[in-house]
Amino acid sequence: MPERTNRAHAIIVMGVSGSGKSSIGEKLAEALSLRFIEGDQLHPASNVEKMSKGIPLTDADRMPWLDLIGEAMKAALAKGDGVIVSCSALKRIYRERLRVAAGGNLFFVYLEGSKELLSERMGHRSGHFMPTSLLESQLETLEVPTGEPGVVTVGIDDTIEDIAEEARKKLAPLGVA
Repeated sequence: MPERTNRAHAIIVMGVSGSGKSSIGEKLAEALSLRFIEGDQLHPASNVEKMSKGIPLTDADRMPWLDLIGEAMKAALAKGDGVIVSCSALKRIYRERLRVAAGGNLFFVYLEGSKELLSERMGHRSGHFMPTSLLESQLETLEVPTGEPGVVTVGIDDTIEDIAEEARKKLAPLGVA
């Protein structure tokens, strides 16, 4: 196992809507004593409005949002603070943009689950702007990050606590957790 450094890291908990990014991100941040940023809160109002109406976001819609997430990570790392952010990060170009913003000091926890489980989870949550109808477009947009550097994959068919613990264990050999 590599020796852990004292260098602060940024971690993005990623996946399609309904995968549990916020819940897992919060639990992982708690376990690692890091600040958690809810990426959805950084969406411009125009993005939230589009998604609320069931209109999928375009790359042009997502880039300013990704830049805000990048700025938040960069600011935390500049202060020597580690940070965990929830962000769908569906395409490789989005993840590369975020890696550049974090100075390459970025790891991803990819939350993977079946379409059926994701649909079920989305159907049970309330007060979220993302309708279940957009799951299909997110799955079509998703470029699975398997094989990319600094990415660990965790299945979502378990409790929040166990999923977060599995993510922590998979990050540990990378010197992160």
